[in-house]
Amino acid sequence: MLENILAITGKPGLYKLVNHGTNMLIVESLLDGKRMPTYARDKIVALADVSMFTMDEDLPLSEILTRLGKKENLKVASIDPKKADNDALRAYFASFVPNYDVDRVYPSDIRKLVLWYNVLINAGITDFTVKEADADAEAAPQEAVKAAPVKKTTAPKAQVKTQKAAGKAAAKTGVGAKKG
Repeated sequence: MLENILAITGKPGLYKLVNHGTNMLIVESLLDGKRMPTYARDKIVALADVSMFTMDEDLPLSEILTRLGKKENLKVASIDPKKADNDALRAYFASFVPNYDVDRVYPSDIRKLVLWYNVLINAGITDFTVKEADADAEAAPQEAVKAAPVKKTTAPKAQVKTQKAAGKAAAKTGVGAKKG
């Protein structure tokens, strides 16, 4: 599931991949549900590609979020990342990742992790797994596009052309035109 959840540098919160175009992605905010385009100039990272340093090896974000979810019973984090001091954040993180690299994982990284976890939980996303990179993974974004609702706000093109043609014909013949 994390391969369709994106972090965009300079924009708050997390975003769900909805569709992709030639030079852009259409994303939906997990905070307010608004859709917007993102372009090649934006730095976009899928949460499936993020990992954190430990003393043994890098731990993927999916594993860290799963551990945090078990600790919090898939509820919002018990610590407020905006108000907690650095020592409290480190102790909290060490409670579910005891072998993290203290020198390379900064309190700001832990703060961002907890904020992301809260956004995911509030959006109802509790599946933190990452699909294997194969043919199914390439089909996943297309499945997400099919599942997204499409709002039709305009008339079909053929109907619009017919209405325009009828309006032009009426103007030429004077039928239906206002006389003043």
